Amino acid sequence: MQQIFNFIFKNSSRLLFLLLLCISFLLTIQSHSYHRSKIISSANFVSGGVYEKINNVSEYLNLRTENDALALENARLKSMLFKTKDSAAIKNFENLKGQLPEDVVVSKVIHNSYNVHENFLTLNSGSLQGIKSDMGVVNNLGLVGIVDNTSPNYSTVISILNVRSQINAKIKKSNHFGSLVWNGKSTGFAQLIDVPRLASVRKGDTIVTGGQSVIFPENINIGTIEKIYIDNKTNYYTLDIKLFNDMTNLGHVYIIKSKDRDELNNLEKTTKNE
Repeated sequence: MQQIFNFIFKNSSRLLFLLLLCISFLLTIQSHSYHRSKIISSANFVSGGVYEKINNVSEYLNLRTENDALALENARLKSMLFKTKDSAAIKNFENLKGQLPEDVVVSKVIHNSYNVHENFLTLNSGSLQGIKSDMGVVNNLGLVGIVDNTSPNYSTVISILNVRSQINAKIKKSNHFGSLVWNGKSTGFAQLIDVPRLASVRKGDTIVTGGQSVIFPENINIGTIEKIYIDNKTNYYTLDIKLFNDMTNLGHVYIIKSKDRDELNNLEKTTKNE
């Protein structure tokens, strides 16, 4: 212990300099959005590389499980081919109606958190592949999340298992809208809130993305209604949604480029300024 104190006293000037330097860096980053974005981008680049190496090892150890999943997916696609008269009419992405192939980037999840309140995914696609913040992320089963930040080769995604996530969704059979959120409890369920009492809701009804979103195409699968509550404060329905996706086990995903988002956002800004 005495040696530690002697070291601190002996190098007090250097330690004070390093402390003040760190404080100045933090203040600069917090007060300037440009510096903050550069730090986030650099952190994405470093953490993305580390996660990719870890993911490569994990994938090697789980090749059998991955092969089983691919076999099931191939069987599903083959069954679609056998059931249609014209195989050329089949869409590349079953849930992405109206999306051109060049508007969809196939990416791989190299890191996935799901055991905290603010969960994120890391993908091995970034700005060099045309990925930007606020792009939607889905897979063959349904909704996954929204792109948050990017570096040249990686991007982080706000998972739907994130208490800050809020996505426009609707009851498929009736088109009544609500907001999809997560209460931070179960990884298998999300909640659809602010559903009007006039809506006809039943256990087992399918929930999909709504038409009011500029991030996701309409009718992307989300899950089915498991439980129905009435919020005493708002007098609206709150629905427990059993997710189609196993958010603890994600492989390849599709990132959706929305060409209309910038146009709509600029139009709304112009309207507000008038």
